[in-house]
Amino acid sequence: MRRSMQIFKILGIYLTAVLIIAPLFTACSIDDKADLVLINATVITVDDTKPEAEAVAVKGDTIFAVGTTEEIKEMIGDATQVIDLEGATVIPGFIESHAHFLSVGKAKTHIDLRYANNWDEIVYEVLRASENIKPGEWILGRGWHQEKWESAPDPNVEGYPYHTILSNAVPLNPVVLTHASGHAILVNAKAMELAGINENTPNPDGGRIVRDSLGIALGIFEENAENLILDKYDEAMANRTEQMVKDEIKNYIRLADEECLAKGITTVYDAGTPLDTIDIIKEVVDEEMLGIRLNVMISDTNKKLKERIKDYRFIGYGNDHLTVRAIKKFIDGALGSRGAWMLEEYSDLPGHTGLNTDPIYEMRETADIAIANGFQLCTHAIGDKGNRETLNVYERAFKSNLDKTDLRWRIEHAQHLSARDIPRFAELGIIPSMQSCHCTSDAPYVVKRLGEERAETGAYVWRKLMNTGAIICNGTDAPVEDIDPIKNYYAAVTRKTADGLEFYPDQKMTREEALKSYTINGAYAAFQENIKGSITPGKLADFTVLSQDITTVPDEEIINTEIVYTIVGGKVLYDRNGE
Repeated sequence: MRRSMQIFKILGIYLTAVLIIAPLFTACSIDDKADLVLINATVITVDDTKPEAEAVAVKGDTIFAVGTTEEIKEMIGDATQVIDLEGATVIPGFIESHAHFLSVGKAKTHIDLRYANNWDEIVYEVLRASENIKPGEWILGRGWHQEKWESAPDPNVEGYPYHTILSNAVPLNPVVLTHASGHAILVNAKAMELAGINENTPNPDGGRIVRDSLGIALGIFEENAENLILDKYDEAMANRTEQMVKDEIKNYIRLADEECLAKGITTVYDAGTPLDTIDIIKEVVDEEMLGIRLNVMISDTNKKLKERIKDYRFIGYGNDHLTVRAIKKFIDGALGSRGAWMLEEYSDLPGHTGLNTDPIYEMRETADIAIANGFQLCTHAIGDKGNRETLNVYERAFKSNLDKTDLRWRIEHAQHLSARDIPRFAELGIIPSMQSCHCTSDAPYVVKRLGEERAETGAYVWRKLMNTGAIICNGTDAPVEDIDPIKNYYAAVTRKTADGLEFYPDQKMTREEALKSYTINGAYAAFQENIKGSITPGKLADFTVLSQDITTVPDEEIINTEIVYTIVGGKVLYDRNGE
């Protein structure tokens, strides 16, 4: 009897244990099931511990597992979304490290002049636009570049056309046409009349009104001189209600978001937005209407930064859709408009060395604000003097704050460097945020502007920078260039211009280096390498699915690569087939 009782007692304990443990096994098996799996793919992880795989599993917004198709199939449950990629290539989501996000959307509402072959075509496009609006309404366009026209306008000054033909064609509407670089505008007589521009109007600090030998203004306003016209445009727009302004900005955000997702981009580092506009972006994030992830550099006055910066540090806000931890400054202009600040005069404009836009004393003040508040400082610097002076400002700030480390301050563009400054990037821990497409786009006039020696030793010297240990992140500077990462990747690995010539090919990136510049390096340049930039379990499930493997196809096949899917946080936000 006692033995029977012991047996029943043991059985009771066993049954109780089974009842307790069984649900745990059931829960465990459910937990092992993914929400999304990508199978039968070429997976390039950009993770050195597991460089290649065949499949990926996602749970929630996070990468759950990476492995073979057979391994990942074990994680398919009744509710799992399964995408058989049939050999397509999966890479970490493209990280666009320097673009003007709202301007990408805004450009879609203006006349697109990027593909104009000559001055006459531009005048024609503006004339067409004027036929659909009332007299007095402003006409805006963007994308022209005098160095890319098939022939120089006649007459011209420094390759720029006189406004006369445009003014005669469109006399009743003020016209503002922004240079592809964004560092100059071309306007008609009506716009200059409204702005009160005449032969006595002086050049503002950091800006230039381009004139001929008789002092006649062509209608070209470079760098800070743009504001002479744009301030009048702002006045004309001032009667809009706050809601109208907000709706307009939200529309730009929507258009830019759609464009980025269609191009396979999952994160954008926005290169300069005012504080008040960041409020609107934050509102869009709160409404869950932003598909991509956005890192924003604040572009505002030092006065506003001092007053408000403590309220604008956002890290991973809105489920990692908005981060604000950087400040943007401009030390010079662009090479195309001869605004890049050079150590020596331009070869094609003797006596001119470019423009210093934000004065050095102001830059130093901004550096102090940034380092005191834990912000990155990201400075636009294109010319070799602009880069040197920026490096000097950074070094001064670092030496005054030896307790601050791992700052990852950046120089945006870093296009033209003196040989003695190239090692300073790695030595100071400064990130060169560069745009491969600028190299191949600008190449036809770089030698013309700088001469052969300066072009060869310091123009877009990716290899020289990487050899010193600098970490380059990549982008397009859109809408200056097309935000397309595929074209940009092609430029990085070939350095081929539109006519097939290679621009100092010894500075090319390898396929692997170019991909890293667009993924893990971009994440590092934003302090986000622990959550994105590689296909690693535990990181955000941000993927770009490509129609072919850009790391192995022949050079000329790269540009035929299509975006099949763009996936952000485990959700398919772009499907080539529209499904």
